[in-house]
Amino acid sequence: MPDHKFVLTLSCPDRPGIVSAVSTFLAHNGQNILDAQQFDDVETRKFLMRVVFTAADLAVELAALQTGFTAIADRFGMDWQMRDRASHRRVMLLVSKSDHCLVDILYRWRTGELEMIPTAVVSNHPRETYGNLDFGPIPFHYLPVTKETKREQEQAVLKLVQDSGTDLVVLARYMQVLSDEMSAKLSGRCINIHHSFLPGFKGARPYHQAHERGVKLIGATAHYVTRDLDEGPIIDQDVERISHRDTPEDLSRKGRDIERRVLAQAMRHHLEDRVILNGRKTVVFMD
Repeated sequence: MPDHKFVLTLSCPDRPGIVSAVSTFLAHNGQNILDAQQFDDVETRKFLMRVVFTAADLAVELAALQTGFTAIADRFGMDWQMRDRASHRRVMLLVSKSDHCLVDILYRWRTGELEMIPTAVVSNHPRETYGNLDFGPIPFHYLPVTKETKREQEQAVLKLVQDSGTDLVVLARYMQVLSDEMSAKLSGRCINIHHSFLPGFKGARPYHQAHERGVKLIGATAHYVTRDLDEGPIIDQDVERISHRDTPEDLSRKGRDIERRVLAQAMRHHLEDRVILNGRKTVVFMD
């Protein structure tokens, strides 16, 4: 069908002929390019590209396109994926006591802003923590954790990820530091949200620490999780100016708003295949 869309993302060493090879392949296979964005990283000498396309004249199956494109990918040494945009990714939400990001994500999912399939809500707090919050058909799993049971609890989370076919794990204010082992197993498919002024204000009550120091900007950062705490490749950030009139409670309220929108934006970018890892950074092709 003409309105059935596919998306191709790739990165490889930069050299002449990449764009020509990609566009020629799609044209010869009856595909029409709807949107194409590219970036030449002169520092790393890498080429990154995102292409959205649809069938023009020929009805070619995705598997056939993927098989045919493999020869081009091998020739240019590409890291790539080609996906049917109608196939929504499966997303697991991890949360602790604060539920503002969780509530926002569920609302955006229900209204169709975040096109995904929620596989589970997992928390280290019991279901009663979230009052009358309606999870609908989404399974809820209470997995408490202590220092002594951390590895066992993480193995239970990873089993849920595997058994549910989860593609993306979102730490929606999940206040547990993932182990190196778990971070490695979720590499490139786990998004976290934190305060932009970390690590300057570590530990509990960061907004109170910020207030005591008289900060003029507060913000939030969404990034992929790595073994380096809060230092993974950044997907999205935002800030808001504040003044001496703002109390710690004002900062917390404004901070929650920033966290909600930054995490949702990062999730949308990932779900729409707009993010390509580039070493310790990301390239995000905006719409």
